[in-house]
Amino acid sequence: MKLLALDTSTAGGGVAVLDGDAVLAEWILQSALTHNRRLLKAVDLVLGELGLTVRDLDAVSSTVGPGSFTGVRIGLTTAKTLAWALGKPFVGVVTLDALAEPFGFTRWSVCPLIDARKGEVYAARYVGDGKGAVVRTSDWEVLPPRVLVEKFEGPTLCCGDGWTVYREFLMERLKEQVVEAPAPYHVIRPAFVGACALRRLQRGEADDPAAAVPLYVRPSEAEIHLGRAGRPFEQD
Repeated sequence: MKLLALDTSTAGGGVAVLDGDAVLAEWILQSALTHNRRLLKAVDLVLGELGLTVRDLDAVSSTVGPGSFTGVRIGLTTAKTLAWALGKPFVGVVTLDALAEPFGFTRWSVCPLIDARKGEVYAARYVGDGKGAVVRTSDWEVLPPRVLVEKFEGPTLCCGDGWTVYREFLMERLKEQVVEAPAPYHVIRPAFVGACALRRLQRGEADDPAAAVPLYVRPSEAEIHLGRAGRPFEQD
């Protein structure tokens, strides 16, 4: 199964193509350009280098948030449109799940963090089973780092751009209780987005591209002004 995986939820963006468990290509770029200026070009580049077209794809996936509200919408809309036009399955993946994905080899707690601005981080907690899988043990949430540290229990591995922003504070408060992931794992890797999506597809799960919506965790500015919260992305 050839799957296209997209991520545009932070300042960095990426595209990956997987064929089953094999990662055929992965492209990541940190750039000041908005994602709508480069995402489709990146898709064309990656597929072209592989000698493929969008019609060779069997499924499409993207991150659904939390992260940059505008960035999430760009990637999600692109993936949903491709899936709908091609008549292929679409799978949405939560950014925090993708960040935690590579740490199933450990039995430690894992806490990916994404900078949410306004002095807050998006976070969730996971436990690795030591055999390659992670299990989420908390809700996806947005909170100040000073509140987050009260929830840590035992050695915890942290990753993500939220960690890099608040590293000094978290290390001072948590000391030996926290372990920092290697730098490459602070970036949302589209290959791990694809791995999460493939696992859902293997369970017979997919999302309706016409109905899937972003997972903002907190309401957008527009929703705050309207006095209502956004409908959450529904996923087990």
